[in-house]
Amino acid sequence: MAAYSQRHYGERTWRLRHPRVIVEHVAETSSAGAVYNTFAPDVPDPELHELPNVCAHFVVSSSGRIWQLVNLRTRCRHTIGLNWTAIGIEHVGYADGDVLDNRRELRASLRLTRYLRCRFQIRLRNVIGHAESLSSPYHRERVPSLRRQTHGDWRHSSMRVYRHRLRRLGGCRGG
Repeated sequence: MAAYSQRHYGERTWRLRHPRVIVEHVAETSSAGAVYNTFAPDVPDPELHELPNVCAHFVVSSSGRIWQLVNLRTRCRHTIGLNWTAIGIEHVGYADGDVLDNRRELRASLRLTRYLRCRFQIRLRNVIGHAESLSSPYHRERVPSLRRQTHGDWRHSSMRVYRHRLRRLGGCRGG
């Protein structure tokens, strides 16, 4: 991860310090186990063909169970341009609506995201969908061919609904 960070962000470190963004993802799988099996092998990722493999800090299953896959002090490769400052959350399903329409998965996701926002003092507007990555003020990428790359999961319209529901959970207690 340190070598990846050097190439993409100009800093040779694997540590995630002061995260400022939470990126929501849809895993395009039917189980948390399938997400883990995609991330666990120490092989080049299938898209860019470089190490380390892709990963996320958390996965939320369709039953609402949450697994932490990576320590929050470790950078994870989940969103080009934001891995240096972002926490990644994968959701089981194939489309944004699979999560938004699943009461248990959505509730677990919102509570996890609220907890992370409060713990790291991340602003609501910096809870983004993967498809919104290029519009983040924290986006930076040194590899020219990747500067405009993003994915289609959690489009802006879905994230408007998600952020509205997140806002309804209320602010952080004690600060």
